[in-house]
Amino acid sequence: MVLLPGTASLIWLAVATEKPFFLKVLVGLWGVVFGLIALAWLIHLFTPKSELEKEDYYGQYVIDRSKFPGRQADWQYNHFRFEITSDDRITFHQTNGSTVIKTYLGEISTVKPYSSHRLVVRMKQPTHHILASNPTVYRQKGHFYLVFESRHFGSVFFIKNDWVPLQH
Repeated sequence: MVLLPGTASLIWLAVATEKPFFLKVLVGLWGVVFGLIALAWLIHLFTPKSELEKEDYYGQYVIDRSKFPGRQADWQYNHFRFEITSDDRITFHQTNGSTVIKTYLGEISTVKPYSSHRLVVRMKQPTHHILASNPTVYRQKGHFYLVFESRHFGSVFFIKNDWVPLQH
């Protein structure tokens, strides 16, 4: 938006005033633009996303309170967590702090439609509304997080981590 009118203005000033200063500014401006593009490309080149295998999903998961911090995230953190074990079992706990109120059981598998394995969750019925569909997996360098779509809460974010009770 600013580059094209700025470029046109600098070219017009260079022609109208016959001063090379404006052409030097123009070259510097475009040099910065192409330098930033090259830097972004290099960063992307050397920081690929994690390629997930089935074994990467094994572990304990808690609500990711960093996505939407606040009372709702803290409440979800104290009321929902799950574990995926190496025997491909998923155990989802509905809790009140450290007290487990109800447990839902299921199995997991993975599919590999692209370069990374995707998680498939099959819960025994009835199940909790958070686990009604498979999660979306968001991969980043060195870690990933799962997002389940709940009919009551919308997007529910989980990260792989050990549960620690919140201190109020």
